[in-house]
Amino acid sequence: MTHPEATHHRERLVGGWYDSDLTAKGVADAVSIARWTGGQIPAQAKADIFSSDSLRARRTAEKISNAVGSPVTLDDRLREKSYGTADGRPQRWLDERFVPPPAAGDRLNHDEGIPGAETRGTFAARVYSAMEPITANTAEYQVIVTHGFTLTFVIAAWIQMPPESLGYTNFRSTPGSVTILRQDDYFHNRQVAALADTRHLQLTE
Repeated sequence: MTHPEATHHRERLVGGWYDSDLTAKGVADAVSIARWTGGQIPAQAKADIFSSDSLRARRTAEKISNAVGSPVTLDDRLREKSYGTADGRPQRWLDERFVPPPAAGDRLNHDEGIPGAETRGTFAARVYSAMEPITANTAEYQVIVTHGFTLTFVIAAWIQMPPESLGYTNFRSTPGSVTILRQDDYFHNRQVAALADTRHLQLTE
């Protein structure tokens, strides 16, 4: 899950590691996400919940925890990309200073021109390290609550894309969306069964 609408969205601030909270709409959407999740996991099944420790993700995970009846494991490695000194500033401040990555070359280690910002490679490595114990887990159901950009590397780690191939990788996302990742019990193939689905939100609007 990607957390739903947060205050930095409304205020047009850079999210990243800025600890914004859910808006009233975001809280309502988090309830919808939790209700949907509770309906997907049988009562007798074991479900583990992992979440970014950012407030907007944590509050979403808490709603899911209440619906599923499982505790939340917080992991700061599931945070959004850090934009360094741009975190919490107006989005236009970042846009005026941002140096886009080249069309070719070393995109993973590209310096975006913002002091303290993570490179794409550092960001991906952080998320991959968080996904190692999650993918090794034997729980039948696992819930990961994270952020829009982070979702790309959650999916990439799940399907075991080599880190060096992540320079161009991007999976679309929407606040409050659900992505379903499956592994079958016979071939153990890994599938992206649904990407950034928001139908659970439309039912309550």
